[in-house]
Amino acid sequence: MFTNRARILVAGLFVILMAVAAHYKVYQLAAIALMFIILLIYGYFKQGTIVLAAKAFHQKDYGRAEQLLRQVAKPDMLAKSRRGFYEFIYGGVCLQKQAYDEAEQHYELAALYPLRNANDHVAALVHVANINVRKGNYEKARAYLQLTEKHKDNISAKMKDVIWKVRQEIQKH
Repeated sequence: MFTNRARILVAGLFVILMAVAAHYKVYQLAAIALMFIILLIYGYFKQGTIVLAAKAFHQKDYGRAEQLLRQVAKPDMLAKSRRGFYEFIYGGVCLQKQAYDEAEQHYELAALYPLRNANDHVAALVHVANINVRKGNYEKARAYLQLTEKHKDNISAKMKDVIWKVRQEIQKH
């Protein structure tokens, strides 16, 4: 739950602590400091800034959310649980910027990874379907709506209503 700058600052403090502990021959403390440095590096690659980006996204601060998501240097190295959420949030940011093609790609990737619950998974699929309705690609939209069927018992009434509206839009064409 650190930004990259905070991660570097904390790791630097642990390096100083490790050096001081090694100088005074307190090797146990130096080993603990090294362990925390390794943990920070592991968190950089596996956790990233996703939690902070999610918080900014839910506060509708899309610019900050995008900035935090861009700090993730290699999204493919994120833990599977974080990667889906990364793609989901990035898709939402792209929707806000009206970059529909990019949003579609991110939501398609989000649907491939585990998300918090079935509602989020279905939301990713519905976003892809809705974007394709806007683009006039009704067959692809139908295909993505079909994928939501296996989750129909585990989603909220609001999500069911959104699916119904997208289906109505597809049936018009």
